[in-house]
Amino acid sequence: MLNQNQTPLLDALKANAARPHAPFYTPGHKQGEGISQSLADLFGKAVFRADLTELADLDNLFAPQGVIQEAQQLAAEAFGALQTWFLVNGSTCGIEAAILATCGTGDKIILPRNVHSSAIAGLILSGAIPIFLNPEYDPGLDIAHSITPNAVQSALQQHPDAKAVLTVYPTYYGVCGDLSAIANITHQYNIPLLVDEAHGAHFAFHPKLPTPALAAGADLTVQSIHKVLGAMTQASMLHIQGNRIDGDRISKALQLVQSTSPSYLLLASLDAARQQMALYGKMLMSRTLQLADEARTKISQIPGLSVLEMPQLGGSPGFMALDETRLTVTVSGLGLTGFEVDEILDEKFAVTAEFASLQHLTFIISLGNTSADIEQLVQGFTTLAKEYHRTNLTVKSHLWQQLFTTQCHALCCSPREAFFAISEILPLTKTNKRICAEIVCPYPPGIPVLMPGEVITKPVLDYLQQIQAMGGLISGCADSSLRTLKVVKE
Repeated sequence: MLNQNQTPLLDALKANAARPHAPFYTPGHKQGEGISQSLADLFGKAVFRADLTELADLDNLFAPQGVIQEAQQLAAEAFGALQTWFLVNGSTCGIEAAILATCGTGDKIILPRNVHSSAIAGLILSGAIPIFLNPEYDPGLDIAHSITPNAVQSALQQHPDAKAVLTVYPTYYGVCGDLSAIANITHQYNIPLLVDEAHGAHFAFHPKLPTPALAAGADLTVQSIHKVLGAMTQASMLHIQGNRIDGDRISKALQLVQSTSPSYLLLASLDAARQQMALYGKMLMSRTLQLADEARTKISQIPGLSVLEMPQLGGSPGFMALDETRLTVTVSGLGLTGFEVDEILDEKFAVTAEFASLQHLTFIISLGNTSADIEQLVQGFTTLAKEYHRTNLTVKSHLWQQLFTTQCHALCCSPREAFFAISEILPLTKTNKRICAEIVCPYPPGIPVLMPGEVITKPVLDYLQQIQAMGGLISGCADSSLRTLKVVKE
């Protein structure tokens, strides 16, 4: 057992920031002496004194032998991994590295169609061929959940030469599928199960939270420590266990997708966040769950609103558990879209959600929230339901069903081939049945509706236009106004 009270990287950074010396190395502001006064006024000088580079005492992220190695070993023990890598380019680079380390050009990888755009980037970088599975769909809520074990089993029977399976656990809504069963099926083919666990870094620290991906049998998992725990934005971790993943390949892949000038502020925040959770995680998560339960109970009693809960008769293969710290409120009963409610809450009540969709708003309740936050959230919804309720409009859409339970997404070539193909830009009205050459997704949550190599169809175009018309943002593509799309030139 390691001493989880230690913070080797944070301690080394603190000591170097305080050491009097003449700095003739990057960054150019030289511990804040040359920083803009406007930045100094906002952040203070202390943070810039700690904005250091790869000094001898601070180790090297890509060949760690000192304090970074020690900090990563402590994190591996705390999160239940065999080996852990610190990430400064977010979970995005971790997902990309996971695919690069397990798949080469022409190799097949099985994954859900509602993956994050980082997985599509991994396909483009690696040249891997995606075998997409449609996630389980809830028509009552118009929400896509997780892929099912049966879908994975069927895909592996049809594609026994696949090199890996990747899944999302939990979804952006906090829904967890049957990961243990998926792991068992995947391992029957002696291939690794990769997990995008960006929103589940807290699972290891409380028994009332869903089973962590590693404990469920995943070979590799990527976690955004900044999303739900106490690290700085972009600070994430990649964990592996078992012998199906080559750690050296992970290290080499990360060298391709991470900055060669990593921020030690981000790295030290990972060290500190790990210590915080290792020592106080259960207490912090108990308090967070209590706040979430209070919000869920009170909001569910407001007329016109409902909250996402575990099915009363037990879960389905695509919905086996729910992260109770993730609060999804269905607002369509108010005759308003999620986008409209999001704007009202933000502008009128100073309550800001994580993301909005056509019928829902989703809120992340974490160790940083307070009782006052919950009170403000509940009061905002209470007032909104009284003052903005429209009885003459019904918001009901099953566009997710059209997109992810039908064959809208025919892949004509690999994402890599389409991405690097000669392309042209056409008006949106002339792109039907053409091959897409860019990533197009409403953001957040960053799930691509179109990706390079897919045939553009009318249901997809209708969906994007409706999302935009109702206030959603389209990202990833060159023309965010969606008047044009980039397609493979014929």
